[in-house]
Amino acid sequence: MARMNMIQALNSAMDLMLGRDPDVVIIGEDVGYFGGVFRCTEGLQRKYGEHRVIDAPIAEGGIIASTIGMGVHGLRPVAEIQFADYIYPGIDQIISELARLRYRTAGDFFAPVTIRAPCGGGIRGGQTHSQSPEGIFSHVCGLKVVMPSTPYDAKGLLISAIEDDDPVVFFEPKRIYNGPFDGDPDKPATAWSSHPKGEVPDGYYSVPIGRAEVVREGEDVTILCYGTMVHVAEATAARSEVDAEIIDVRSMVPLDVGTLTKSVEKTGRCVIIHEATRFSGFGAELAATVQEECFYYLEAPITRVCGWDTPYPHAFEWEYFPGQKRLAAALDQVMSA
Repeated sequence: MARMNMIQALNSAMDLMLGRDPDVVIIGEDVGYFGGVFRCTEGLQRKYGEHRVIDAPIAEGGIIASTIGMGVHGLRPVAEIQFADYIYPGIDQIISELARLRYRTAGDFFAPVTIRAPCGGGIRGGQTHSQSPEGIFSHVCGLKVVMPSTPYDAKGLLISAIEDDDPVVFFEPKRIYNGPFDGDPDKPATAWSSHPKGEVPDGYYSVPIGRAEVVREGEDVTILCYGTMVHVAEATAARSEVDAEIIDVRSMVPLDVGTLTKSVEKTGRCVIIHEATRFSGFGAELAATVQEECFYYLEAPITRVCGWDTPYPHAFEWEYFPGQKRLAAALDQVMSA
């Protein structure tokens, strides 16, 4: 075991897979010589060469299109999109080509592509560097969509994504890239710890895609969350008299419905928290699933705690984030219903 932050864990996963499988390649803007804008690929081009870790021009559509061709011809490409906000120029390639390839060819062709995309806010990046578009891609048939909340899950899920024969959109919450929060997840990025905080095996292991994790057991209410909001939920539960059970969804598609519903059937109450906007956010799918599967167990309406339904507010970033105060109010609300 080693102590790693999420950046180091992701780098470890790619290093390991490049070494294990000669078909694995990495492509993206500045991923080679520069090591990536967040240094997730630092040192990999020096170790494996420019033909395995490829610096691409600023053309996300071209990057994604290239990985589709690579995948069809037997490679396992990992594309880095510098910020999730930049993924939209490649969205037609992802939705119209990559996601549909296996189905439209009746299984004759497939492209095992992993698309890494740092998402969410916390770095004062404004509207073009802070979006959370996981709900968009969870709607696309043929894609798998995941978002880790810990260094351990980041490495294990990325290994699983690279080994998967279907395309995976791998969102990375950059607000927790450098380690879990120093006590208060509502503080800005300057409060991040500079020290690694997660126990991560040095060698190979995998975390299955499609399986949620019970982060904290409780009896009163179920909190469904993922990414950065797992840490917000943990901090809130630690300060609350409400005995909350916290489920880290981790995998949006495929969704671990069994773990979610088992928890809600036990507690009878459900609060959903995510950073993306409320309207048509992924929490709406979680709420609908819980409603359909657990209706006769529910003792209160399902409640969502989300970002605002506005363009990303640069000047009010930390007011936009769902924090402990808003989550605590939601817990009190469902407990009093």
